[in-house]
Amino acid sequence: MQVYLVGGAVRDHLLGFPYHEKDYVVVGATPEQLIASGYQPVGKDFPVFLHPDTKDEYALARTERKSGHGYHGFSFYTDPSVTLEEDLIRRDLTINAIAMDDDGKIYDPYNGQQDLNNKILRHVSNAFVEDPLRVLRIARFAARYKALGFKVAPETLALMHQLSESGELEALTPERVWKETSRALMEDHADEYFEVLRSCGALKILFPEIDALYGIPQRPEYHPEIDCGIHTMMSLQQACKANYSLDVRFAVLVHDLGKALTPKDELPRHIMHEERGVKPVTEVCDRLKVPTNTKQLALAVCKEHLKCHQALTLKPGTLWRLLQRLDVLRRPERVEAFVQACECDSRGRLGLENREYPQSRYILDAIQVVRNIKAQDLPADVKGQEIGEMLIERRIQAIAELKHQYAENA
Repeated sequence: MQVYLVGGAVRDHLLGFPYHEKDYVVVGATPEQLIASGYQPVGKDFPVFLHPDTKDEYALARTERKSGHGYHGFSFYTDPSVTLEEDLIRRDLTINAIAMDDDGKIYDPYNGQQDLNNKILRHVSNAFVEDPLRVLRIARFAARYKALGFKVAPETLALMHQLSESGELEALTPERVWKETSRALMEDHADEYFEVLRSCGALKILFPEIDALYGIPQRPEYHPEIDCGIHTMMSLQQACKANYSLDVRFAVLVHDLGKALTPKDELPRHIMHEERGVKPVTEVCDRLKVPTNTKQLALAVCKEHLKCHQALTLKPGTLWRLLQRLDVLRRPERVEAFVQACECDSRGRLGLENREYPQSRYILDAIQVVRNIKAQDLPADVKGQEIGEMLIERRIQAIAELKHQYAENA
């Protein structure tokens, strides 16, 4: 029995990247041998075991054959006779088809180290096209390693395009698409994920609402980059640069979906794009089964981002009602996330990436002043319905005073 560290841990070890998960492949063993050694079986489709001490995953070396449609359409064969090379060839990329033994010796039958050195994301074999999930995985790797200069090999991109055209992508479950997408959104260059998907034709299938933004013009005095798709990716870059949360990054991604629905005779203006965006944002979230909190912030940013940009000129009562809609008293953190997303929208424009956004500090200060006004601070003789009315009155007055301070300091 021989044990090898495989996959991402070896790849990131060779790149000098930090890694936490370790996956092992076991060659020349049976399930009975591993169970007798204390390993716990957990695999449903093929034999995978947890180490009794470290809880790392150990999988028996296996081969696989396409036997159906989609991501789950595979049959697996495990046997002590399956070699390390046979196990590695079923993997997606050459850089993921490298193994290392306990002594640190590298086994690289498919030239993964050469592709690491040349910064190439290249498929191991033509069996790549049997698994549609690989389109998303390669796009995510492109996002993860963009800063290092990695590019998808042209022949691999061609196979990804073939997969996109085959209808196989439609077989991916919403959960798998969201899992890969949410992981990609948390990379430092999440925009590259969507750019790679677009380059192979997958974006129009999996995210047609985002794909539809490309080629839609905007007024150059507000958007020097002009193209709505480019603006969306530039805004997402801002969210990544600021290391904002997944909820914020997703909200930024979908904040302008309504612009793809602007009537052609109104272009390049986008009147009412906020209202038009509610339907496509809702459809994306429902289709991908996006978590509720993520969806709620995305809808809020879609509907209200222009009001955030106008915050310094809004009447105090209008700003209070905006804060109310954002649930400021119970969820101030949602308002903060909302402001972060709107700031990314403001800065996701050509030549304006570093401009000031004083609306952010103003709204954050407004959050504090309205939350500092509590029912117990009202006069004792205020009762019943009057309590709510006076709280609103005082909160609006506090915003008015805050606005006056900002005007004096401007």
